[in-house]
Amino acid sequence: MTATTQLLDLLQVQLPILQAPMAGVATPAMAAAVSDAGALGALGLCASSPEAAGQAIVEVQQRTSAPFNVNFFCHARPQRDPPLEAAWIQRMAPLFARFEAEPPVELRDLYTSFRDTEAYLELVLQLRPPVVSFHLGLPRPDQIAALRAAGLVLIGSATSPAEARAIEAAGCHAVIAQGWEAGGHRGLFDPTAPDARLSTGDLLRALLNEVSLPVIAAGGIMDGRDIGRMLERGAAAAQLGTAFVACPESAADAGYRDRLALGGDTVMTQAISGRQARCLSNAFTQWAEDVPPADIPPYPCAYDLAKALSTAAKAKGATAYGAQWAGAQAARARALSAGDLVETLAAEMGEWARA
Repeated sequence: MTATTQLLDLLQVQLPILQAPMAGVATPAMAAAVSDAGALGALGLCASSPEAAGQAIVEVQQRTSAPFNVNFFCHARPQRDPPLEAAWIQRMAPLFARFEAEPPVELRDLYTSFRDTEAYLELVLQLRPPVVSFHLGLPRPDQIAALRAAGLVLIGSATSPAEARAIEAAGCHAVIAQGWEAGGHRGLFDPTAPDARLSTGDLLRALLNEVSLPVIAAGGIMDGRDIGRMLERGAAAAQLGTAFVACPESAADAGYRDRLALGGDTVMTQAISGRQARCLSNAFTQWAEDVPPADIPPYPCAYDLAKALSTAAKAKGATAYGAQWAGAQAARARALSAGDLVETLAAEMGEWARA
């Protein structure tokens, strides 16, 4: 049995294609359409309350009987530093002034980690989405044990061999190799640790030598030929995120879509959320180019301020201050419906295999 066959059987899908669980972009309509087309659709629930997460899961279940994935962040609680946070607010105050707005007087810890509450675990055990994936770390051992006992498929995201080994040891069923090219938040378990910044191809090669789990390639993959090349290198499947941002089912706003259509550079920045994340180059990332990482409050506190700035800017018609997450090769995104995109990817994989 090949790694791809093993993973497809595990996920109960037809195609070795996973839609990335992009919080704020992926919608129930997108997840259902991708799953109905034979791939694995996904919801990113790291920014959702348990109540909102439950509503989203139920909506997908109402739209499709096919398997789908729900994703949660497992970040450590931020170490709060009031003077640092106050200085960051003051530093960004001139940006707010451009849009005749005042920054918040203090920052909030916006998002609860899966590790730090039982609410998400109870929700997943109640609603039983078939696949559950994790980013920025792993759940507690007792949480993983409960999920495994419920018969759910668990996937962890790794940026290094050490993280992949931890994912395997924890009892997950597959690992995502998140290459440096990937859009959105860099999945480092410890954001203060050195980052080897391995490309998707190099990380895939390294993980195949380290773990026995099926390895899913992620980062810079935009079409069926890219998927085919990753499968040839040993990946069991490929995960695509940026490729789906332009789909009509995406929740990306008009400014995000317009910026994506322009193509151009993506940059890794810590200034938006407090963790390294790959974003389309825009007015905010350009402002932050020279900001020392040590001056930025940790995730997700910094994100609170960036979201407030984006809201103030949009109110004045400026769309270049948001978290426009995207990976390398973003210019190759296609504005197809999610289902049509999956069918196109599958056709391109077939053409590549026959070439």
